[in-house]
Amino acid sequence: MSEPTEPAAPPSVQLTSAAAELLRTLRARHGPLMFHQSGGCCDGSAPMCYPEGEFRTGGSDVLLASLAVDGVNEHVPFWISASQYEVWRHTRLIVDVVEGRGSGFSLEAPEGVRFLIRSRLI
Repeated sequence: MSEPTEPAAPPSVQLTSAAAELLRTLRARHGPLMFHQSGGCCDGSAPMCYPEGEFRTGGSDVLLASLAVDGVNEHVPFWISASQYEVWRHTRLIVDVVEGRGSGFSLEAPEGVRFLIRSRLI
């Protein structure tokens, strides 16, 4: 008799269909991508999308997820600052897209949209 299995934990980071579509567009233009979510103020509290490796991560960052995006050959790593992880570690992050300009450093800025985090407690 087999042991009962626990249901799979929901992913800690999910993408809306709009975010996945924007990532496919950005990937086609810029190559492999990555996200970094800091705990800063203003635009620093939004997820920033960079060409993979352009933002240097280190000991003060946590690799929260490796996102599979249909139509993108490689996973998109999602990093978060360790201090922000402590605040949000019981939260599922949902990456969405809204109209309006975000940070000039994030790849989607010229598109007239910005990535945004929506959340759910888990």
